[in-house]
Amino acid sequence: MVKILEFESEIEFVADINDHKDCLMSQDPTQETPNALWYNIDIPKGHILKAGDRVRITVEKI
Repeated sequence: MVKILEFESEIEFVADINDHKDCLMSQDPTQETPNALWYNIDIPKGHILKAGDRVRITVEKI
């Protein structure tokens, strides 16, 4: 695997998608911060994450 990107971020919002999954979100509301990285990641229900928690996002090519 080749690591492409790794960063830490605060979860801005956790959306209830359906009975099986939620979506973790963080977005730059102004779109004027050139180094801001956004994410919307669906995860299975049963997690312990909430808005304000910090997470590490890793993207790898396999």
